[in-house]
Parts: sequence; C-alpha cells; structure tokens
Amino acid sequence: MPKTRVLVVDDEQDLVWAVQHSLGDEGHEVLTAYDGVEALTVARRHHPDLVILDIVMPRLDGLQVCRRLRRDPTLAAVPILFLTVRGAIEDRIKGLDEGGDDYLVKPFDLGELKARVKALLRRARSAPKEDLASARGPLLVVGPLAVDLQTCQVQVGENAAQLTPTEFDLLHHLMAHPGEVFSSQQLLQQVWGYPPRTGDPGTVRWHIKNLRNKVEPDPAHPAYILTVPRHGYMFERRGSPPTQP
Repeated sequence: MPKTRVLVVDDEQDLVWAVQHSLGDEGHEVLTAYDGVEALTVARRHHPDLVILDIVMPRLDGLQVCRRLRRDPTLAAVPILFLTVRGAIEDRIKGLDEGGDDYLVKPFDLGELKARVKALLRRARSAPKEDLASARGPLLVVGPLAVDLQTCQVQVGENAAQLTPTEFDLLHHLMAHPGEVFSSQQLLQQVWGYPPRTGDPGTVRWHIKNLRNKVEPDPAHPAYILTVPRHGYMFERRGSPPTQP
C-alpha cells in the first residue's frame, strides 16, 4: 500500500523540519515547501493527500495558495490544515472561508498535529468518490434541498451549491439524522473523525456559518440548520422527509 503523501508548507525551516520528521515517523511521505509559489509547484507535480499550510508566507500567502488549489480540479478535494499564529483570529476565519478544512494554532503540540492529520486523511479516504457525470446515486431530499451521495452534488432548488468536502460531510451527517442535536464535540468526532478532546469547536461554528450561507434561503434566519442554545446543532426536517439510501 503506497504511503500517504503530506505536503508541509511554512517559511520557518525549523518548524518544517520538526513536522517532517514527526510525520515521517508515522509512515507518511512528507513533501516540503517554504513559500506559496513553491507550494503550488510541488502540489501540482506530486498531488499530495493532505496539505499543511501556513498562512503568513512570502511570495504567495497561504490564503492565496488555498484559493488556487480549490480552483484546480485535480487538487480541489485535497484536505487543507492551516497553521496560524496565536491570536490571529481573522486569519483562521479567512482560511476556513477560502475552503480550509481545519486550523492549528502555533505553537502546537506535535501529538495534536498527528491526531488532526490522521483524522483528515481518514475522512478523505472514506469520502464518496465522484462517478460519471450522468450517474445518479442515492439522494437525501428535504424540500428544495437535495444531496446526491454518489456525485457529492448539492442542489438548492434549481441552483447548485458549491460546497467544500468538509461542508458536504457536515450537511450529509446532519441531514441523515434529522431532529437529532449534535454538540460541536460530537460533530468533531462523528464527522471529522477526531479523537475525544481534540479539534477546536470554533472550526465547527465557522463551517456551520459557511454552510448556512450556501444552502439556507435566509442565512440570518436558518430554516434547516438550527442552533440549539447550549447544546449544539440540528437539521430541521421541512417539507418531505429525507429519502435515504
């Protein structure tokens, strides 16, 4: 079985060295880059299974790199774990807005990094693969909202919603369990695959916000993805019940 390929991108050479050796000890093939331009070159040449991406870098920053990866059909689904400096909340928000899957705040524990990497790779391996464009797989349908589990396409009425892989997984999970309330920690474990007490609940909140912006008729007053104060989130069944495979 081929090694999982991880691209580590940061202009701090000592950090790259530490991450490279830590992930290498876990059996991963680790590629490295030290700025945004080099990162795109390496990614397009070697097609990594995961990208660990610093935000503040020379030439192209991490947000620009993420944007270009998400526009590349051959790399659009690759999970991206952003690295941010402590306190840079705006960078974290922008990173998730641009299509990042998760973030880790510097300085970080290498054990936490390995747990995040393992979870992101497991989820990427288990994600549904896109079939022929004409194929129609099992559907989850609630009112005007339709999720195709075969092609990973989402329709809101007549319009296609462009979801990231993380947003798709989150919507699928909530739609498949209508009326059930999930805490942020439960979603981190059940959707992201993180071990207990790992992952940041703020990641869930921001992915929920982005998902609402794409599928809700009025994101400020959500009809489907509801917040249950002090408990978490639930999918409200509206219209016809979900059709499950």
